[in-house]
Amino acid sequence: MTLVPQNKFPNTIRREDNPPLLVRDGRRQFQTDDDSVLISQVLDIDESHDDRPYDPTPVSSKNILQAAEVILSRVTKPDINSNVSGSAVPAGAHEDPLEHHASPSIIPENHGVPTSLFITISVELFTKWLTGEDENKKNMAMNILDAVKQYDWHEKVVLVLGTFAVKNGEFWLVAQLYTTYAFAEEIGKLEQLPEILDRSQTDLKPKFDAYNNLVKSVLKVTKSIVQLQELRRDPHLTTELESSTNSTDAHIATAVYWTIWSIVVAASHFSGITGMGPDYKMEAWELSFSIHKLESIHSDLEETINSVYDAIQRKKDDEALAEIAYILETPHVDNIKPLKVLFFKDDQPALYDCFRKRRVNIGVLKRKVVILFLTDLDILHENEYMIVQQMYIEKRHEPTRPESQYEVVWVPIVDTWTVDKYEQFETIRNAMQWYSVYHPSVVSRTVVKYIRKQDKWNFVKKPLLVVMDPQGKIVHSNAVHMMCVFGSMAFPFNKNREELLWEEETWRIELLADAIDENLISWISERKHICLYGGEDIDWIRKFTRAARSVASEAGIRLELLYVGTNKAKEKVVKNIMRIIQDENLSHTIEWNFICFFWIRLESMWESKGHQLQDKLKRSSQLRTTDYIAMKNDDAVMQGIISMLSFGSSDHGWAVIGTSSAEMSKANGEHMLRSLREFNAWKTRHSELGFTPALNEYLTGMYKQAPHHCSSLMLPVTGLIPETVTCVECGRLMERFNTFRCCTD
Repeated sequence: MTLVPQNKFPNTIRREDNPPLLVRDGRRQFQTDDDSVLISQVLDIDESHDDRPYDPTPVSSKNILQAAEVILSRVTKPDINSNVSGSAVPAGAHEDPLEHHASPSIIPENHGVPTSLFITISVELFTKWLTGEDENKKNMAMNILDAVKQYDWHEKVVLVLGTFAVKNGEFWLVAQLYTTYAFAEEIGKLEQLPEILDRSQTDLKPKFDAYNNLVKSVLKVTKSIVQLQELRRDPHLTTELESSTNSTDAHIATAVYWTIWSIVVAASHFSGITGMGPDYKMEAWELSFSIHKLESIHSDLEETINSVYDAIQRKKDDEALAEIAYILETPHVDNIKPLKVLFFKDDQPALYDCFRKRRVNIGVLKRKVVILFLTDLDILHENEYMIVQQMYIEKRHEPTRPESQYEVVWVPIVDTWTVDKYEQFETIRNAMQWYSVYHPSVVSRTVVKYIRKQDKWNFVKKPLLVVMDPQGKIVHSNAVHMMCVFGSMAFPFNKNREELLWEEETWRIELLADAIDENLISWISERKHICLYGGEDIDWIRKFTRAARSVASEAGIRLELLYVGTNKAKEKVVKNIMRIIQDENLSHTIEWNFICFFWIRLESMWESKGHQLQDKLKRSSQLRTTDYIAMKNDDAVMQGIISMLSFGSSDHGWAVIGTSSAEMSKANGEHMLRSLREFNAWKTRHSELGFTPALNEYLTGMYKQAPHHCSSLMLPVTGLIPETVTCVECGRLMERFNTFRCCTD
């Protein structure tokens, strides 16, 4: 590199009329009001490239940027003093992380550099200003932009940076070699290297520091410009998405102009501190302005890059989700393709047989009904876990029957996996008897997003049982409620089967009591009257059971009494009541876990039957909330479910009496006890109509005469919550409140 003699340099740098850095809302804005006119000129230059009759020489901007990064990472840390003063680190040199990201070994040999263009840019950067031909940096930056107008925005700034890096590299290469090679030593003498290096740790040190900081800022912004331009070429970035990210040509042009302007500043100061005498003066404002300007630009570019990247990622995710949805919602020859979408890990077996404790391939599920058990890690005490466990015990007990031809796969959904959570996952997996994913990573991030998507499976925290048929189509987004209500009869667990089961069902003792007690089957077959009752008032229980036995004897009916507690009751309270009932031989009781299951099953009835009614409305031409309420009020099964949930929401007594496949009587404890005590008043009607029809007739008259009473209804929190609910006894509209519970203790 040949330096111009010292007497050709101006003694001071002329300050140009540049706008001060604008601050808005405490944040620097790199496009000031004055920038708008300036950037219009820059855009005009760029648009004028169509006037040129030839295409530009193709360049590899990535290779040139890598080369410039390698050079400049050493320029900002040149070991120029190791052979002069014995110091290993020169003045102005600091540890630069760029050095770890750019290595000459990774740079291809052919950079596609347009040599003639480099010379043109070099003249603007290092010659015109030094000779006094043109000292205006804005003009110099505009001239450079005109020279590179044929190129894309990122190529423009990379070409200028590459030219700047070459000139810097030439000087520092001689500086490092001049004491070792005679050839370099002679060049160094002509370029006055000894004097420069002697002063590098004294009066020139602040200048080197300021210059190096500017070079680092230039390199950082250039890399961001290149990254943004690469993102803008991504095929997923539509015009609409780009417009929403502030990724516009004016936005890029602003960054390109001020980066080139800052390179011009850096070039002038580099020439000054490496070629002038002691009278050289560096204008601190100019370097400071450039660094702050680039800092603001880089901040905005990073924000835009993140915005563009997010827009692209959203588009990719949408496409991936659409592909997953198509595969999962379309029937296939078998279920292998959908299972591969859900579970895949490097062509290795993706599942784990928890019963046999071994890793297995998804082929074990081929052409079977597959139930995907979606949960978080807090599941061992969830109702859904108990339901699956009970179903699977029954399946293993009778593996050959048609209703047992399904498999369960546990799929844990956790946002962030840690070592502790993974250990918890393995512990839970080892306690199961069905299948599980072998490792959480077999479920991709996109699949998890599909599982959580509100209009798909809408998994939040509550466990789901999603059913895939043998052809790989999802036939139920949550079959847990129909499984809880109907057990193995619900097989193959699709919505059509759920609808058919409810259409065949009536409000009867078989539906309500199911198999909560081993004696129920024989009681029903013998057509005995069965009374289910509950509450936490032991005095009422004593009065009611004695009155019921007395009336049964007088009416000549066979009556069995069974205590089923209350919904969300405290275990200690209910077990104490059960102990008293057993000690005093008041009635039959069931185990605590069956009491819990009885009320869980009623809530599942509410969910399953409610969804079935909603689905029925969706298929009709009109869908209104009032339609759902009207249908619910006209549906005897739904009315019965609401009645039971209403009884279970209170600790007061209640009772339901019925026989096999016949009408049932139900009432709160006060009305039921009074009706039994007044049996003589409807004894004749009992002989004419039968026990429960006569009892219902008497209860209806009692409701009309009874004063207003208070009752409550606790419903599961789902999308099925109606706007209005009528009281199961008096028919009045119930008042609505919100209740929050942290636990059932």
